[in-house]
Amino acid sequence: MTAPPSARETREALVLLALVALALLVSGIAPRERSTWVMETAPVFVAAPLLWFTWDRFRLTPLAYRLICLHALILILGGAYTYAHVPLGFWLQDLFGLARNPYDRIGHFAQGFVPAIVAREILLRRSPLVPGKWLFFLVSCVCLAISALYEFIEWWAALALGQGAQEFLGTQGDPWDTQWDMFLALCGAVAAQLLLARAHDRQLARLRGA
Repeated sequence: MTAPPSARETREALVLLALVALALLVSGIAPRERSTWVMETAPVFVAAPLLWFTWDRFRLTPLAYRLICLHALILILGGAYTYAHVPLGFWLQDLFGLARNPYDRIGHFAQGFVPAIVAREILLRRSPLVPGKWLFFLVSCVCLAISALYEFIEWWAALALGQGAQEFLGTQGDPWDTQWDMFLALCGAVAAQLLLARAHDRQLARLRGA
């Protein structure tokens, strides 16, 4: 049984939703490339209503909602500038002397880091799995599968849009970009579980009313 949300949790969820909505509005006014903005922010338009309608039936932990909000902001910023032209990425490129804008690497790391906590939560609440090696392995596999699916979507977009998909792909001339994307998603999934599992377990216990 799930404990009812506290007033604080409800306020926090509304603040996170408002933050994402405001970021979407601002980023959508004059994005660098409209079609890229639509494709990059599409997951946000899918996830936000889904999370809204499942609030009563399957409310997630505050940690999960915070991470989802962070991931949404990463996607929105990437959509506004296109990943290869995000100013934060150029700052990091200059700071570390990198050969390319690394913002897309951040995005793909988050693509593993954030889904890891969501997948972990769903598996712990809706399957016989318990914290341990098998849960760690299966969550990592789920995140890697999500990353691979996203690479398929990029491939299909390239086939459908031709040259117009270059900004969406964001390879920046790297022939190993697809492999890097999936590897970083896997690193993100592993890091999330190593760093956040204990905090996540505590929040799950509170959510169950324990």
